[in-house]
Amino acid sequence: MSELPAASAARPPGPVPQGAPLRGVRVLDLTRLLPGPVCTQHLADLGAEVIKIEDTGAGDYAAAPVRALVNRNKLGLCLDLKQPAGLAVLQRLVREADVLVEGFRPGVMARLGAGYEALAALNPRLVYVSLTGYGQTGPMRDAAGHDLNYAGWTGVAEQIGQPGQPPALSNVPVADLLGGTMTAVMGLLAALFDAQRSGLGRHVDIAVADGLLAHAVLPLAAVNTRGVTQPPGQGKLTGALPCYALYTAACGGYLAVAALERKFWNLFCQQLQRPDLQPRHQPATPAECEAVRAEVQALVGAHSLAWWTEHLAGVDCCVTPILKLEQALDLPQFAERGMVLPLAGGGRQLGCPVRMTGFEFEVRHPAPTAGEHTEALLSAAGYTPAEQAALRAQGAVA
Repeated sequence: MSELPAASAARPPGPVPQGAPLRGVRVLDLTRLLPGPVCTQHLADLGAEVIKIEDTGAGDYAAAPVRALVNRNKLGLCLDLKQPAGLAVLQRLVREADVLVEGFRPGVMARLGAGYEALAALNPRLVYVSLTGYGQTGPMRDAAGHDLNYAGWTGVAEQIGQPGQPPALSNVPVADLLGGTMTAVMGLLAALFDAQRSGLGRHVDIAVADGLLAHAVLPLAAVNTRGVTQPPGQGKLTGALPCYALYTAACGGYLAVAALERKFWNLFCQQLQRPDLQPRHQPATPAECEAVRAEVQALVGAHSLAWWTEHLAGVDCCVTPILKLEQALDLPQFAERGMVLPLAGGGRQLGCPVRMTGFEFEVRHPAPTAGEHTEALLSAAGYTPAEQAALRAQGAVA
């Protein structure tokens, strides 16, 4: 029998403090609103030094409550990149940066003299991320868009909603956050990993529409099988089956029944005191599905959501309440996981969803005001007080 490697054999039991996984990584964040700032906040939460760079005019015009939730652990700097002196500040910062993330329309950064080629010439290991609606290429590259437009063009919006109703609008913008934020994080970290070993960065071209389309896996499976998607309400996971559906409780709240597996359905039927429903787990015809659904609805509708929550506590049958966010924030589960934290000035914020050994997430500082750390950052970059005063006088920084 071969022996374990010495390093493994010597590893002490339990987690070993290793520090933040992205410590020492410097990120220049030229994004605003939602997809880009959430992307760079994830990096900041994992230890990267993120400098939020805003223009000296409107800056990041996200609503104040949103801005406070998506920019923590960042430093604030205001630059006017239309001025040579402001561009020169960015160029100096780029020389010591690992990542730059920008969210302007294609061509804007190049016109400012801050496109990928220009900045990569100053720092070949720079990972330069362009996050746009439709990407840097293609006939739609210059088109304006928002979350709903990307969801519409990709066929995802059509899959969200109720039968016979228009596509539903979500307060959680899935295109911006799934297609944009998380795809950008994935591409950025992959390029950063390679830059650390090769010394060469990359231009990472992220389109929100691409990222959303890439995750439309289940609708595509239907297209490959049937030639068309299944409309909302007709798919296995969209309400066609009585074992995977929403039911209205007496109080008007909703119970999520997700008992796809027979063992879960059997347990749920026991709690309904209707073991006769157990064989009718996944009925063969739409008519029988509706008949079972009507019976389950009558049973669920006899009690409040609170009653069902208590009644099903400890019953492992994949049946749970549909909570409002303000209720979810009070769950012990999320408190134990560190997912709900106080927000400076009142309110609450969401924690970092990534947990790993050797690292404890912390809020190092709240979201910066526009240009809050301009002086400190310029000083760290080597600008003298006189040079900083000159930059401010000409409006290159704020």
